[in-house]
Amino acid sequence: MCGIIAFADKTMLNKKPVLNNMMEMIKHRGPNSSGEYINDTVALGFRRLSIIDLKGGSQPILNEDGSVAIIFNGEIYNYQSIREDLLAAGHIFTTHSDTEVLLHGYEEYGMEGLLKKIRGMFAFLIWDDNKQLLTGARDFFGIKPMYYYQDGDTFLVGSEIKAFLQHPKFKKELNKEALKPYLTFQYSALDETFFKNVYRVPEGHYFTLKDGDLEIKKYWDMDFKANQLSLSETIDAIDKSIADSVESHRISEVEVGSLLSSGVDSSYVTALLRPEHTFSIGFDNNKYHEGDAAKALADRLGLENKSDIVTEKEALNNFPLIQYHLDEPDSNPSCIPLYFLTKLAHQDVTVILSGEGADELFAGYANYGDHTHSKAVRVFADGLRQLPKGIKYRIAHGLKKMPNFHGRLHLYESTAPAEEFFIGEAYVFNEEQSADILKPDYQKSATVQEIVTESYKKVRSYDDEVKKMQYLDIHQFMPKDILLKADKLSMANSMELRVPFLDKEVAKVAEGVPTKYLINSHSSKYALREAANRHLPEEWANRTKLGFPVPIKQWLEDEPFYQEVRSLFEQDWVSEFFDQDAILDILDKTFRQESDDRRKVWTIYTFLVWYKVFFRDEEIPTFVEDTDKVTA
Repeated sequence: MCGIIAFADKTMLNKKPVLNNMMEMIKHRGPNSSGEYINDTVALGFRRLSIIDLKGGSQPILNEDGSVAIIFNGEIYNYQSIREDLLAAGHIFTTHSDTEVLLHGYEEYGMEGLLKKIRGMFAFLIWDDNKQLLTGARDFFGIKPMYYYQDGDTFLVGSEIKAFLQHPKFKKELNKEALKPYLTFQYSALDETFFKNVYRVPEGHYFTLKDGDLEIKKYWDMDFKANQLSLSETIDAIDKSIADSVESHRISEVEVGSLLSSGVDSSYVTALLRPEHTFSIGFDNNKYHEGDAAKALADRLGLENKSDIVTEKEALNNFPLIQYHLDEPDSNPSCIPLYFLTKLAHQDVTVILSGEGADELFAGYANYGDHTHSKAVRVFADGLRQLPKGIKYRIAHGLKKMPNFHGRLHLYESTAPAEEFFIGEAYVFNEEQSADILKPDYQKSATVQEIVTESYKKVRSYDDEVKKMQYLDIHQFMPKDILLKADKLSMANSMELRVPFLDKEVAKVAEGVPTKYLINSHSSKYALREAANRHLPEEWANRTKLGFPVPIKQWLEDEPFYQEVRSLFEQDWVSEFFDQDAILDILDKTFRQESDDRRKVWTIYTFLVWYKVFFRDEEIPTFVEDTDKVTA
């Protein structure tokens, strides 16, 4: 696990000091060592966190004649078998690393051929001197980040945007169009980031840059097509694929642990991995502590569990640091516990497995149609799902007009076209509410509907509404929020976080699972839960999903924090973005408990904290200890 950065610029004669400054900004991604490759056209920089081939895996790595160089962030889990094929084809290896397999694989198979063969999480860059070509790829799901910036003769690409700030030709400018969608989605929802002219290489894509011409190509995508397997055969296939993936994700020359919550996803991974170390986190003023349930499971599995309590003081004092590491504002409350959880795990291990991706691949979110515990409503909804599309849609439109009753939302979302109601898992402000608080310059952006329509267009032929919703989340919520925070906040603590559910072999199984085995009268994620129950204590996999319970409501009703947020909302520069009277009114009513707009307040607060860090403050945030914290 590492940090990579590169730039192409024929006009810059002395690239080394610039490259070194850029690498210093991502040192947390690779504190063990650094490396570089520089010529008249390009500069490639690498920061290493040693995981595999500890002695020989330093980068960049060059091919036999020095004409091709690679830098790589991630892990390739099937590299050993590909290495054998490449040795047989005559390639000469100087290391035992997965990085060199990518290098020679590129030579032997070409970029698209290589990408078809590998299995893993990755972002890598290759300079081909023979072709005068810079190329790079991002993994299937977007587990590892890759950003790029192009302006005239300058092209920048790398793991984190903050490294771009050290390039003298990078123009740091806020992308005004990013703010309005963010207020709805809680994350940076556009292809262009919050930094003007900085874009993500999309998940499942690779790029080529030759003579200044940039081309981005898709090489992989999910394609949901229900198979004809029985329920028992489906459960077998899920269990086998996930067990195989967890086994592949063990590969490491350093110790591997797991993050453990009360939910089925991390519990399933932990039960299969059986690591020596598991980790969990909770809050000092929250009624529910994830660590309690995690400790109970660890005890029953005979595993060690280390947990910690995050105090309100240390959470809020370190929130600017968290937003700094994220590069872009993300108001997902789970950012806070994830940061402290990986910081805790760093005390004992370097690699951790986690459960991200299971909800998207196996339909675990309530918004896919799981809004009631009433057995009668769930059974009735199952029946409605089987009706012809036209009849279902008419029923949905009728339900939409009815007065509310218990089960109405569940029935509506079981029958309505996904395009009519689903924009993804996060939904904070609607567009009218955003317009009410934003200044005119920040209201010019793609609409929410325009953003999600790009994904819905690709699955317009689907008859299954749940599969449409899964596809949208796989290309919006998962790479731009869930996986972004997983990567950035683990790497902030120099930790490698692996996600065995997001394996292309697991995805092949998930693509074929009929919706009736996922969302039904029993539960959401039903077939996955049944597979997990083979390895967990009785009925553990059927526990209610909680995520990371974060006590934002309590914080905002606490006088000191409320005053801190209010003082930020009142600062003069905030008027550039917001109607300050409007946002103060939202905050004040939340504090007085006249309304519960905690998510709206938190989303505004997050943006302002992020903006202050990157555009107003002159110093990078550092970790602030809570000196009053009582440790066990």
